[in-house]
Amino acid sequence: MQTQEQAKELVRQKYAEIALQDKEINAASCCGAGGCSTEVYNIMADDYNALEGYNPDADLGLGCGLPTQFAKIKKGDVVIDLGSGAGNDAFIARHETGETGKVIGIDFTPAMIDRARQNAEVRGVHNVEFRQGDIEHMPVTANVADVIVSNCVLNLVPNKDGVFKEIYRVLKPGGHFSISDIVLEGELPKQIREAAEMYAGCVSGAIQKQVYLELIEANGFTNITIQKDKAIFIPDDILSNYLSAEEIAAFRQSGTGIRSITVYAEKPVVKEACCAPGCCN
Repeated sequence: MQTQEQAKELVRQKYAEIALQDKEINAASCCGAGGCSTEVYNIMADDYNALEGYNPDADLGLGCGLPTQFAKIKKGDVVIDLGSGAGNDAFIARHETGETGKVIGIDFTPAMIDRARQNAEVRGVHNVEFRQGDIEHMPVTANVADVIVSNCVLNLVPNKDGVFKEIYRVLKPGGHFSISDIVLEGELPKQIREAAEMYAGCVSGAIQKQVYLELIEANGFTNITIQKDKAIFIPDDILSNYLSAEEIAAFRQSGTGIRSITVYAEKPVVKEACCAPGCCN
């Protein structure tokens, strides 16, 4: 069984490869008709075309939702995008926050940071910044973000509890997040859980939906709301790389669900105790 650091290095290597490819190449190599490889990234992607600020050059087809659509971003907000990739969600967030706001994208893959910065230069945007770093230890000071978004990234991180603690630290009191992620209902077969490619493709690193929501609550967030919930179907031609025909049939009948959810939650505003003489009268 791989360690947490081995799992993170696997993701770093895979996404460095993807950063050098076009979306069409990524999509052609995954899930659908014949000739499908073991890659599973694009099965989950949603269509961004209707969102203002969308630019196909920054979209590598790696998401599993549209968190910026639900993120309630206002003009002037400071927005942080966790696992920002080539900058897709960051540029959409920038459209919402406008010239008076700021967007910070964080990614731990150097090739992704390079590609995102190139995309920002081409667009001539000056209030979108990309920082290399681990979202378990964000290169951001506390209480700076109005909104945090993330698209199909936390499932790749072994220490999800640590990420939610960091999100809480970085959000301003009263700030909120909208995160799209892959979760499970039921247990995946062992062969899927231990498959490196399925981990990098966001499936085997996913945890139970209820556990995911409990982690959010345990870290102090309030007003937890599921904004979107959709089923993810892994085709037989991908499963057959890991399971026999009999095992695939058993998996289909097991009731195990792979789902993409978009979750909203808020960091509460904590009222400070009154200290001055007579102030509580």
